Amino acid sequence: MPASDTPGTGGAGSRAVLFFTVFIHLLGFGIIIPLLPYYAEHFGASGLTVGLLGTSFSLAQFLFAPLWGRLSDRIGRRPVLLGSLILTGVSYLVFAVAGSLPVLFVSRIFAGIAGATLSTAQAYIADTTTPENRTRGMGLIGAAFGMGFIFGPAMGGVLSRWGFSVPAYAAAGLAAAAFLFAVARLPESLPREEREAASRRRARASFRDALGRPVVGIVLGLFFVATLCFSGMEAILALFCERFFRWGPHQIGYLFAYVGVVAALMQAGIVGALAKRFGERALVRAGLALMGAAFVAAGLVPPLALFLATMGVIAVGSGLITPTLSSLVSQATPPDEQGRILGVYQSLGSLGRAVGPFLGGLLYDVVGPGAPLWSAGAVLLMAALAAVRIPLRKQPPSGEGSAGR
Repeated sequence: MPASDTPGTGGAGSRAVLFFTVFIHLLGFGIIIPLLPYYAEHFGASGLTVGLLGTSFSLAQFLFAPLWGRLSDRIGRRPVLLGSLILTGVSYLVFAVAGSLPVLFVSRIFAGIAGATLSTAQAYIADTTTPENRTRGMGLIGAAFGMGFIFGPAMGGVLSRWGFSVPAYAAAGLAAAAFLFAVARLPESLPREEREAASRRRARASFRDALGRPVVGIVLGLFFVATLCFSGMEAILALFCERFFRWGPHQIGYLFAYVGVVAALMQAGIVGALAKRFGERALVRAGLALMGAAFVAAGLVPPLALFLATMGVIAVGSGLITPTLSSLVSQATPPDEQGRILGVYQSLGSLGRAVGPFLGGLLYDVVGPGAPLWSAGAVLLMAALAAVRIPLRKQPPSGEGSAGR
């Protein structure tokens, strides 16, 4: 049914629709990812150029996440999400017909701009949940992303046997399907009065303002560090496993699927129950500590069975901290600033994903194959100690009521 301006519109049913919309969106994205290096090489790209294609996507997200967030505070979540699905479909079509590297870069930049709306999906969750259920709601978004990355690459691999353009057209079709589904079933979640309040409020410098807030600033820093370390590991994991375990692309694909499934299961329901029982601060510290210890162990090149166990622990830790940190940011933010602050949050994550692979590759070449892992582990363990600064009790935004509905 059409969107409504009635305050409080959007509940469990709307969150289910949002989950499905995000899943289809990310399924299309996942279809493209494994094909990108081979498609770029088709146009004569070097390894550096392939890396820059990934960087262009992340930098576009870094620049546009706060802008999408502010816009969603002013005009609502629904139109921003619908617009991003249209732009996503366009990026896949450009990818399908690309006849040169510059056009391929254009397609990845468009995809990065469209993908910067994760913060808007998170703001939708914040609009439709109480603080007590916020972590569980954020976990649904994380699970949708994880499942998209699990099934998308497999579909891309199957479809690529008919050429690189076929998976791209399929991804464009999925984006169109998600758009039509959202048009029909996804209501607006942000009440009209809060959109009007956001429009009247003079925008402040997003990064400086967000980092200066006591709780938000701490959580933003922890999220950036965790994303930086995780993306650095992802960048060199194939090289690491090829060197020490003689693995090829198929084994690496299975490893990423294994990590994705474990993380998705954690975010789909387990993390919400744990947050209610132990509190967000305990989950963040446990997740960072688990990831840190597992990174250090993996970097020491243990036997294969133990290495696989450490990767499972990393997935558990990631599943604990990803929805919990976004929930903490949301709980500490007034309702009419959710999009803007969560936009800054996701923008810092994009910056971490842009810088992490560079640092991981540099450590791999200069220090040694295990260095990106054990050094990241040490940083994450220090971050777990710093997480003690997160307040034990949820604090409502200053001068505002609950952000939940």
